[in-house]
Amino acid sequence: MREILTWELFGRASRELAEMVAADGFRPDLILSIARGGLFAAGALGYALDVKNLHVMNVEFYTGVDERLDMPVVLPPVPNVVDLTGAKVLVADDVADTGATLKLVRDFCVDHVADVRCAVIYEKSHSMVKCEYVWRRTDQWINFPWSTLPPVVDAKVLDA
Repeated sequence: MREILTWELFGRASRELAEMVAADGFRPDLILSIARGGLFAAGALGYALDVKNLHVMNVEFYTGVDERLDMPVVLPPVPNVVDLTGAKVLVADDVADTGATLKLVRDFCVDHVADVRCAVIYEKSHSMVKCEYVWRRTDQWINFPWSTLPPVVDAKVLDA
């Protein structure tokens, strides 16, 4: 079985995720998106939380369906820690699967920021990072609307 996230359901999920952050009283200065899947969540959260300062950290880990590198790798450009210093940061991603990518990004931030919290659409029970804000928990494979269809160019489909 697979968890299916449609574009319409993503709209509801991202809004409800933003409501969780707001209800908690957390007012991030910036949202740090984990590319690529986290770009969608970060954009939606940015609008819903009225945060215009969005940064991107590109981390490669998945190479295919349930295929991954031994450890996540940060791809350039790496965010400048000066831009993060003293900020309240909300890290956004589509899924906390193993949690390795989120841990890498959170650890990158933790020594420089005032506060760092994580928001994800999905969190799996075996994730090494337990996110502060989670829309839904599942242990199923997830089909995201942005990665379910094949690219319009010749490439592999990647989903999480």
